[in-house]
Amino acid sequence: MKRARVLLAAGLILASCLAAPPAISWLRGAESLPGALSDQEFWALSSDMSEPGGWFRSDNLLSNELGFPFIVADLVKSGNTSRVYMGVGPEQNFNYIAALKPKMAFVVDIRRGNLDVQLMYKALFELSADRADFVSRLFSKRRPATLNALSTPDQIFQAFAVIGKSEELRNSNLLAVKATLVATHHFALDSEDWKNISDAYSAFYTYGPDIRYSSTQGSGFGGYNQPSYAELMTAVDAEGRPRSYLATEQNYQVLRDLESRNLMVPVVGNFGGPKAIRAVGQYVKEHGSAVSAFYLSNVEMYLNQQNLWEAFCRNVAALPLDPTSTFIRSARGGGYGRGFGLNLTLSEIEPEVKDCR
Repeated sequence: MKRARVLLAAGLILASCLAAPPAISWLRGAESLPGALSDQEFWALSSDMSEPGGWFRSDNLLSNELGFPFIVADLVKSGNTSRVYMGVGPEQNFNYIAALKPKMAFVVDIRRGNLDVQLMYKALFELSADRADFVSRLFSKRRPATLNALSTPDQIFQAFAVIGKSEELRNSNLLAVKATLVATHHFALDSEDWKNISDAYSAFYTYGPDIRYSSTQGSGFGGYNQPSYAELMTAVDAEGRPRSYLATEQNYQVLRDLESRNLMVPVVGNFGGPKAIRAVGQYVKEHGSAVSAFYLSNVEMYLNQQNLWEAFCRNVAALPLDPTSTFIRSARGGGYGRGFGLNLTLSEIEPEVKDCR
């Protein structure tokens, strides 16, 4: 099946949502995005931008979009230099961020649980010097001695496949995550936040690298033939090149560096809500920058179901964008040669957005 991979310039959606695209005067001055945020600034930014949490049908601990390497390859070929990245969901954002190397990233999701999963990842990145350490901590398996900075993702996950999980490591790692977030960063986590983090970490411990989108939801939830974490991390593009955030040590260090400088900010927000997306946009605009990539997953489907498309369109129209800004989307369908739930595309926004004002 022919793979759709048409780059979507943000100007297309702006032209549809507005009578005339606004001037991007904020890009004429010097960009002033921070080189780092203090712990207090990070927490205040996340809290102030957030809306009340909403409901979603699953805990969504893992994506099911196996076609991402093809999209990453196209993004890299396009020469899109990323200023600020926006996205939704759990680990799939890391793949795009590692490729685009943004100066700052915001992950906006309707679920408070996703913010907590992002904080769990933040702690694990900061605690783990390299990819092997990270995988060891994520799945509570002792690090194989054979792994090094040159190990391929296949070698990494093959090595961990024969290592048993360790309850002792799970307990010590979870304590280290809590110490990092609370004792080191002084984030104001409440009991619900900590339960979300603990439950998510327990799921990674229980299912290991074979965890899938539906693992914690029951058999058959969300479709069949869903990729495992290991399959996602070892997935390759059309040229056989791995493209995940664990594909190379360089990819991993992009994420670890951003997390260490508090520049990957999780936000609770509805894409069609009144605050979160606009708050991110205002912050980026005030710092003389632009949103260069916005990963939507299949959120558009839910926005249409809830009659929130026009609200989302107006939110997007308020973002600071430039001619290279790109939207990454997904839709139901096959492709890419292996079974998975969602087929990633980079294509035009639906024609009905022309009615947005």
